[in-house]
Amino acid sequence: MRRREFITLASGAASWPLAARAQRPAIPVVGFLGTTTPDDFADRVAAFREGLRQAGYTEGQSVAIEYRWPEGNYDRLAALAADLVRRQVAVIAAVGGEPSALAAKAATATIPIVFSIGGDPVRLGLVASLNRPGGNITGVNFFQSELGAKRLGLLRDLLPKVTVIGMLVNPTFADAESHVRDVKEAALPLGMQIHVARARTPDDIDTAFATLVQQKIGALMLANDAFFHGQRRQLIALAARYAMPAVYFWREFAVDGGLMSYSPSLAQAYRQVGIYTGKILNGAKPADLPVVQPTKFEFVINLKTAKALGLEIPPGLLATADEVIE
Repeated sequence: MRRREFITLASGAASWPLAARAQRPAIPVVGFLGTTTPDDFADRVAAFREGLRQAGYTEGQSVAIEYRWPEGNYDRLAALAADLVRRQVAVIAAVGGEPSALAAKAATATIPIVFSIGGDPVRLGLVASLNRPGGNITGVNFFQSELGAKRLGLLRDLLPKVTVIGMLVNPTFADAESHVRDVKEAALPLGMQIHVARARTPDDIDTAFATLVQQKIGALMLANDAFFHGQRRQLIALAARYAMPAVYFWREFAVDGGLMSYSPSLAQAYRQVGIYTGKILNGAKPADLPVVQPTKFEFVINLKTAKALGLEIPPGLLATADEVIE
């Protein structure tokens, strides 16, 4: 073989791997539309990635994820959702509550969407039914508004003589008023009054607490909202300052020093969002994936906080706790 022919042949062979790599299909891109900040969602993102891995997808290897964070400003969600649509992501995981799910739904009727919300997705117009969602959207439903009655009952068990309860609500949260309505309906047969205060910014939270204290409430509960979850340390500190017993809607509140919480498992729910996202990447249609409801609930009591408030937890209530923090 002539030297020139050998060099030409060798040069062509060297280029084969590059050509092969160039012909490989690009990995799919998933959009992750949160509601607060990356730090606030760290544990939930980890659970989401775990669900993706269960479905056969590992971030950075077989799937890429584009994250979008409105930092608690729900007015930014429409633009963030539209940006993910422009980037033609394969699936949008619209998580952290109703605002992100509704923004994603408004942005596209074709890209598959997997949500995690607390309100009824049928009533909100997200799906046609829980078993057969129809359209391009499905996900996980916590039914958090219905759990308001359960949390109210826990306050009654802890403080049987308290009849005036404060409720903090974010007016920009899509399902806020239904939370209020459900709690007020549950309060009637218990002979309890609900005083509602509204807050959409950290400064509003300070003002709302001062207002509720003036109304001489005996305990506090929060309407489910991702913004409040992101501000949980501020909320816990204010409850401690005003010596206000409170029940919260996620376990993290009690872990960080809140008195008690009753909620579904966040880790379980976000794993499911990841699993559904992976199934859709594998060819499943959202219309055929039933909306998942939680099967595990967590009642957490922080005994250290109870002692700081001068409260003694009734033995019967303590016995029902899934976790006791001392």
